[in-house]
Amino acid sequence: MALEYLEAKNYQIISTNVFYPVGELDIVAKDGQTLVFVEVRTRQDNLFGHPLETLTKVKQQKIIKASRRYIMEYKIKASSFRYDVIAILNNNIEHITNAFYAKW
Repeated sequence: MALEYLEAKNYQIISTNVFYPVGELDIVAKDGQTLVFVEVRTRQDNLFGHPLETLTKVKQQKIIKASRRYIMEYKIKASSFRYDVIAILNNNIEHITNAFYAKW
């Protein structure tokens, strides 16, 4: 669902489900010349909270570490980098651009 959403927004999907010992990347895409690392959080209901509430600082740090490894491994060329989050709750999508930042 997240992939279809991003493709409809003209994002170019580069990779999905990239695993490293330091963390995981759900979706790596390009939005124009910007490389975007997209974390996808899903819930069937909000009984245990909204999907965005599950994105902890620790999880963010793992995503940042994995993204650094990805950039180094694939020698990615992009004018900028960004971290987005897509929250899916009851088949409704909420997309937050620049959801968090990394110090480079």
